[in-house]
Amino acid sequence: MTKATETASRRRVLAGLAAGAAAGFLPARFAIGQQAKVKLGLMLPYTGTYAALGKNIDEAFRLALAEKGGRLGGREVEYVVLDDESDPAKGAENANKLVSRDKVDVLIGTVHSGVAMAMVKVATDNDSLLIIPNAGADAATGPACAPNIFRTSFSNWQPGFAMGKVAAARGQKRAVAVSWDYAAGHESINGFKEGFAAGGGKVENELLLPFPQVEFQAILTQIAALKPELVYTFFAGGGAVKFVKDYAAAGLGNSVPLVGAGFLTDGTLAAQGAAAQGLETTLHYADGLDLPKDKAFRAAFKKAANREADVYAVQGYDTGQLLVAGLAAVKGEVTARKELIAAMEKAEIDSPRGKFTLSKAHNPVQDIYLRKVQGLENRYVSVAAKALADPARGCKMV
Repeated sequence: MTKATETASRRRVLAGLAAGAAAGFLPARFAIGQQAKVKLGLMLPYTGTYAALGKNIDEAFRLALAEKGGRLGGREVEYVVLDDESDPAKGAENANKLVSRDKVDVLIGTVHSGVAMAMVKVATDNDSLLIIPNAGADAATGPACAPNIFRTSFSNWQPGFAMGKVAAARGQKRAVAVSWDYAAGHESINGFKEGFAAGGGKVENELLLPFPQVEFQAILTQIAALKPELVYTFFAGGGAVKFVKDYAAAGLGNSVPLVGAGFLTDGTLAAQGAAAQGLETTLHYADGLDLPKDKAFRAAFKKAANREADVYAVQGYDTGQLLVAGLAAVKGEVTARKELIAAMEKAEIDSPRGKFTLSKAHNPVQDIYLRKVQGLENRYVSVAAKALADPARGCKMV
């Protein structure tokens, strides 16, 4: 070997060693010349009462990403799934597992408002990006709002306010409100009271019972004695099924119209049967929307999941769409937080519910629909409130 050859060889070896040493200081996302996967923490109810809701959110979220090649900003995706059991007592512990143990880039959840507020605190304490695909707790985009917290569903105030407007526009003046005595019920009733009062109406009585009791006879007797022009209610799940059936059985439906937030009749119609027919509710989604995006989404979801889409699937899908928009803008660089958040704030989501944007508090500014039960569908009647923004009272970002 000549001296020149030996020198060149030594230079190549030293260059290789230097490159290897430098690689040890590069971020993990550049390992072996490729970006690391975007790690998503899905904290949803996969068992228990809300399991079907969590499943629809999960599968529709994955559908939104699949439509973009299964990538976010060009990066592959890794899912970390955790069953939150709809248990607020475990909310903070479970969220911390995803953030601290699993090091997820984005936290996604959940359905139950109590669990969601625990996630909000963990996200705030750790400056983690959180997207809420269902829970309507007003505080999430009100007093607890933060730049790193987004919601793709609704606030409890929105459907209630819209129904209040509808009732007042019909000239109704006297109402009774009925719900469980818990945060979601109070927030929904407050929204209705505000919309109703703006049109000259008044909620004369609020009849509440402890969550999750479903013994309604005393309340139904009170309603019959008070003789209001209508009853507004916020119930969901099994409580909604029993209240609607008991209300009809008491004969009140013939004299006092029953209306409510859309969860009264969403996912409950098969069990409610004839008692639900003709009921009117307000929500940010409805059956029979004449929108190409909705038709395409319903067909795609049914093909992927082998069942019909519902409002929970829509919200999961739009969570995916929001994340797709944000990470596309920063080319998958999740550490570019300021730019990522700015892109998500500016996004216009082409949703199956109709296009929506986000308020300064990161809650959807969206149309709320009046729906009427026909068979097993909540059929679209009209727009009850156009581009309705939650007031986000207490949010310092507003």
